[in-house]
Amino acid sequence: MNDETPQESVQRNPQLSAVVVALCKGMIDREHDARLWQLLLQTRLAVAEYVEVLGLALILDETEGYAFLRAREQAADEEKIPRLVARRQLSFHVSLLLALLRERMAESDASGADTRVIVSRDEIVEMIRVFLPEGSNEVRLIDQVDTYINQVVKMGFARHLKGSEKMYELHRIIKSFVDAQWLAEFDQRLAEYKQLLSVQDKVIGA
Repeated sequence: MNDETPQESVQRNPQLSAVVVALCKGMIDREHDARLWQLLLQTRLAVAEYVEVLGLALILDETEGYAFLRAREQAADEEKIPRLVARRQLSFHVSLLLALLRERMAESDASGADTRVIVSRDEIVEMIRVFLPEGSNEVRLIDQVDTYINQVVKMGFARHLKGSEKMYELHRIIKSFVDAQWLAEFDQRLAEYKQLLSVQDKVIGA
């Protein structure tokens, strides 16, 4: 019988420690770090057991090739554990961009196209422009679109294509982050935003 605690297991196994530390820092991607990905697959049960003690859950998608940590749901009678993975507060436009990119990925998957989903900066601008209601400040939006894209890239949901700074490949992890509940909550925010724009337009036109 193994009476070893998760903490002792990590201290004894440097490979397990490397995987846990990497996950605490961010995502593990099969394409970008094949060695670390293999270590994760070999130690997944020990990793899941260890991070559970920290109030976290291991999210691993072997088909898509990525893994990350998410705060696990705690029972009402369970002592609250301080959150190690902070919630990301996203601006409206970054949220809109994520929703649109998630939709683009879903369309690509449904069509049976290549699993790689690539979009250009111009396509992103057009996606956002078409989606916003008439009367919104499109000039300002286009000026700031690079800021929104850079935030999405920084969060790991997209990456620059080599040799082309204006082309982006979407990461499959966006499917786990932008789920049905997230989209439902965003739709509510979008309705509120459209109502606010409508009021502003009426004030300006008065």
